[in-house]
Amino acid sequence: MRKSMKIPTQVMPVVSDPVRAKALIRLELGKPSSLLRSRMPNIKVFSGTSHPDLAQRIVDRLGIDLGKVVTKKFSNLETCVEIGESVRGEDVYIVQSGSGEINDNLMELLIMINACKIASASRVTAVIPCFPYARQDKKDKDFVPDLTTSRAPISAKLVANMLSVAGADHIITMDLHASQIQGFFDIPVDNLYAEPAVLKWIKENIIEWRNSIIVSPDAGGAKRVTSIADRLNVEFALIHKERKKANEVASMVLVGDVKDRVAILVDDMADTCGTICHAAEKLLEAGATKVYAILTHGIFSGPAISRINNACFEAVVVTNTIPQEQHMKDCPRIQCIDVSMMFAEAVRRTHNGESVSYLFSNVPY
Repeated sequence: MRKSMKIPTQVMPVVSDPVRAKALIRLELGKPSSLLRSRMPNIKVFSGTSHPDLAQRIVDRLGIDLGKVVTKKFSNLETCVEIGESVRGEDVYIVQSGSGEINDNLMELLIMINACKIASASRVTAVIPCFPYARQDKKDKDFVPDLTTSRAPISAKLVANMLSVAGADHIITMDLHASQIQGFFDIPVDNLYAEPAVLKWIKENIIEWRNSIIVSPDAGGAKRVTSIADRLNVEFALIHKERKKANEVASMVLVGDVKDRVAILVDDMADTCGTICHAAEKLLEAGATKVYAILTHGIFSGPAISRINNACFEAVVVTNTIPQEQHMKDCPRIQCIDVSMMFAEAVRRTHNGESVSYLFSNVPY
């Protein structure tokens, strides 16, 4: 009669020490299961043509390689995108900023999102440091005076719809012109803030920051400057402006006392720089000793650079949500704050299913 064979079974060792027992249990639970791998797929980061330097900084921070993608245009200027590696089941992030040739870059982003989606990507996140068409967020006849409010477009809502229809599952952006743009989407939107990086720059680079006053160049930015002023424990002021038409300011009224103080203008973006240059003159007339301008998105179109060169700023500080290399060459007053670490940390936390709220008030190191 044949002896029955004993089949060895894997059991956890009996450990009398409770601390060691807990450590062994954590080790067993920490081993990646097939279910965990399917829920948290591998990560791929691709870059559009608008800001490859920022995308490279993000992947360097994450310790991964940038995904292979080929972008070209046909002779009739149609955009063609070819994803150069498999994205099946992957967690895909596409970095494309709303700068330069905005319409071409937006179309390129939509095509890249759709290309990844139909190639069976598990999730596609659009990382848009500067959201395009963000200023067209409501029917505002003051912004485009030749149009009546009933016929003015809400283009930011249209862009939101286009991104959703293209297949985006998630949006990561920074300092939206109006926070309610997040409500235009039916998908999650993480609106990061440049404020922590701005606070860090002020404390490290403005020696007299304790004797400063934070100034908003318009009433719409009052909430932004009060938040910064509270965290620095200084006072704030604002400038009320009226526009004759888009990109042209008719009049300005300063509300607040800036005499014998360092004035720090803070805004979310500067385009032609007419507003901040007029504001700087107003602040010096009111007795400010120095004027700095800190802007999240430095668009600097049209006569912006010449206006800054002729203005009385100590420095104009912007983030690299938009490429600034050429602007810094043309204007030595422009300085740049690197925010790539904030986007990299947002990508890492999103990929790992962690909260990103830490980034709303802290700069990752």
